[in-house]
Amino acid sequence: MMDRQAIAARIPHQGSMCLLDSVERWDAEHIVCLTRSHLLADNPLRAAGRLGVANAIEYAAQAMALHGSLLAGDAAPPRAGYLTSVREASWHCQRLDEEADALQVQAERLSGNDITAMYRFAVSSGGRLLASGRLGVVLNAAALAPLSTSSRESS
Repeated sequence: MMDRQAIAARIPHQGSMCLLDSVERWDAEHIVCLTRSHLLADNPLRAAGRLGVANAIEYAAQAMALHGSLLAGDAAPPRAGYLTSVREASWHCQRLDEEADALQVQAERLSGNDITAMYRFAVSSGGRLLASGRLGVVLNAAALAPLSTSSRESS
């Protein structure tokens, strides 16, 4: 089991923006995280005192970032990824902050390489599905950037 401090050491999200409290389990394809940060009054994702269900995407993205870091090994420093797509998003509630139980954030790596990855996610509480979908992320944006004119000319 990994705690919040160990999670924060592996992802770029720091302070109150690190939303995950612990890792329940993980392997090469899956990660399951737990958190109660959805209940905190100072949760940085709250708007007008509420934490809408669409914020489940950020919880899932952090689980994905953590999974990628764990797959990369201990020596890899945290690096920022960029969310590129949200597909098949399905909401089963309106607000995360109305759930009294811990959130369980599951992510399953469907495909990927050193540059991009695609995950399926599910966020639940008390055994009830709250949100699900698929997320695409770019892990190395520099690798996707087109060559500049001067780079092409010198090749």
